[in-house]
Amino acid sequence: FPQTFDKILIANRGEIACRVIKTCKKMGIKTVAVHSDVDSSAVHVKMADEAVCVGPAPTNKSYLNMDAIMNAIKQTGAQAVHPGYGFLSENKQFAKRLDAEEAVKIAGEIGYPVMIKASAGGGGKGMRIAWNDEETREGFRFSSQEAASSFGDDRLLIEKFIDNPRHIEIQVLADKHGNALWLNERECSIQRRNQKVVEEAPSTFLDPDTRRAMGEQAVSLAKAVKYSSAGTVEFLVDSKKNFYFLEMNTRLQVEHPITECITGLDLVQQMIRIAMGYKLQHKQSDIPINGWAIESRVYAEDPYKSFGLPSIGRLSQYQEPLDLRNVRVDSGIEEGSDISIYYDPMISKLVTYGKTREEALKKMEEALDNYVIRGVTHNIPLLREIIVHPRFVSGDISTKFLPEVYPDGFKGHMLTAGERRELLATAAALYVAVEIDGEKVEVSGEWNLASALLPLTINGKHRTLQVYKHAYFKLRVLSKLAASLSKHMPEKVPEDTSSILRSPMPGSVVAVSVKPGDNVAEGQEICVIEAMKMQNSMTAAKAAKVKSVHCKAGDTVGEGDLLVELE
Repeated sequence: FPQTFDKILIANRGEIACRVIKTCKKMGIKTVAVHSDVDSSAVHVKMADEAVCVGPAPTNKSYLNMDAIMNAIKQTGAQAVHPGYGFLSENKQFAKRLDAEEAVKIAGEIGYPVMIKASAGGGGKGMRIAWNDEETREGFRFSSQEAASSFGDDRLLIEKFIDNPRHIEIQVLADKHGNALWLNERECSIQRRNQKVVEEAPSTFLDPDTRRAMGEQAVSLAKAVKYSSAGTVEFLVDSKKNFYFLEMNTRLQVEHPITECITGLDLVQQMIRIAMGYKLQHKQSDIPINGWAIESRVYAEDPYKSFGLPSIGRLSQYQEPLDLRNVRVDSGIEEGSDISIYYDPMISKLVTYGKTREEALKKMEEALDNYVIRGVTHNIPLLREIIVHPRFVSGDISTKFLPEVYPDGFKGHMLTAGERRELLATAAALYVAVEIDGEKVEVSGEWNLASALLPLTINGKHRTLQVYKHAYFKLRVLSKLAASLSKHMPEKVPEDTSSILRSPMPGSVVAVSVKPGDNVAEGQEICVIEAMKMQNSMTAAKAAKVKSVHCKAGDTVGEGDLLVELE
């Protein structure tokens, strides 16, 4: 439906302001004039229904003063702005700020918190949660920029944000003859930055009645819009199993393999058949739930930084665990492939299947332990911890799982006393047979130290170790002399991170907001770094004066590169 305006602000003066005011009067629209202090008696001011002074005579302090004009919009409740010509009429920054204020207005009507998201988006890109007006303005800026960069479309939508739900989706298939099926659900609640990390099918949470109700509504939606192909209807589900429509993705989802595992259907084949005009081969009663499937998204990311900031490099060694039964790896890379800053950091989708959930999870543990990736930092340590965490194993999850389980960020696996002894024994055995505190440790295995994987048995337990430079647990085997001298080695003094800003990841500089000599407040944005289509605002750790700036918009930076120094 067309939008109607009750009140328009004219951000100009002189004859063009008068011209716009006359037209608005004919259309029955109230007008707001802005003026400098010397224009307080100007004709356009007299003609308008309301007038607001926006500053002194110099244009940069009045008619070009965006802050003052934005305040006038808020003060008068104007629903639209006509810029005339000249002044701010072709200023993109002013236009974007007006878009942002519209977002604030919509968010206020919906009620906080809200989700700002790219209308053409997916994969967590172009999405921000806002709890107040200021976060809406900031979220609008970053979401629109990410949306334009990722999808070539900066349009956004705003919807109510439901706190702490489960994210459960229904796979549908619909042909061009009015037939549609739902292929059960996928549990996708384990997320970081609104992007899924671990998925499973089916969900531990749904009972048959809720599953059927969600499936039937998903099919009804597909039929209502005459959809034909594979598609996914996403829902948010609360603790009482009330479910709320989120969106429909009219495409193949990343996590489609787990649906294929439990139904036996090839979704890509089904999409092609439907596109060719064939009818669906199955009825709803034909769709089974056979067993359980888990998918882990393996990313070139550092999980110790915000649950995963991008990592780049060349895969110097790459070995998928395909020798294991009931393991599937969907990937598009090989040993020697480059992971760049320009695209999504996904390395592969690791999928395991079992007759039961327990069996599928055990197989996932084994597959992750046997997955060899060298040359880039990856998120396997985080994936490994998620799938064995008691909350995940019991099915007690929500979209807040990661921040709740790791409130201070992911720190890696915490060794138990027994695991510590096993690791020490293994490290020592690789060097020489030893005793620890008089305790003999039985270690056996046919080891090839040129191999990336070391299968071994410790006290009857089967283990798989990987030995490489960037290990999860750093061990050194020292001679007695080296150990006695190590205490004399000076310790490296930690860097004062409050006075410097380094890039946490490789990427490109989108914007720099400060210059030497500027005073910045704690938390103030210093610059914006983009990597793999995600933008990250870098902020000051303390209130200080800017000493030096070492980057500019358009620069490519590496992880750890110095960006800005503070006094």
